Amino acid sequence: MPGFDGVEILGANGYFVDGGGMDMESWCRFALDVVNAVVREIGGQRVGVRLDQFSAEPDEHALALHVVSRLNDHGVLYCHMIEPRVDGRRRVSRQLLPFREAFGGTFIASGGYGREEGDAAVGEGYADLVVYGRLFLANPDLPRRFELGAPLNDCVSATFYGAGAGADPAVGYTDYPFLE
Repeated sequence: MPGFDGVEILGANGYFVDGGGMDMESWCRFALDVVNAVVREIGGQRVGVRLDQFSAEPDEHALALHVVSRLNDHGVLYCHMIEPRVDGRRRVSRQLLPFREAFGGTFIASGGYGREEGDAAVGEGYADLVVYGRLFLANPDLPRRFELGAPLNDCVSATFYGAGAGADPAVGYTDYPFLE
């Protein structure tokens, strides 16, 4: 597949697991059909799945756990999950361990991690990798800042893509004033 190293399937905003029905398999059918179709086209070693729609509600937790465990059947390279928000603040909830244990491939965690939390998550085996989204947007030189122990810029969501700052609707992209 020229030009592509892989595909990340985004299972976001509650739409990925939406099959309806009386049993777990029916609820997850759409999600697993999508995964199966992409894996069939390019191979599981080139497919990742990102899930972020699951709350701590028992039913949603069970659905997420079912989907994550079934990803193993498809040979998916990685599962990337976002920590549930805690009181709307940037604080890592550490609620992903059951998913990490259920998935046999590379497990990626994101959602509010700083350097210390990320190092601890990987060091303890809680995750294989940690993603720093907002921190990276606010600090394009984040690896270097981590290396030097340098202070970090604050995350100002108004400067992020999609927040409206610098957006040019005719072009469909956002200028990043924090990169100047």
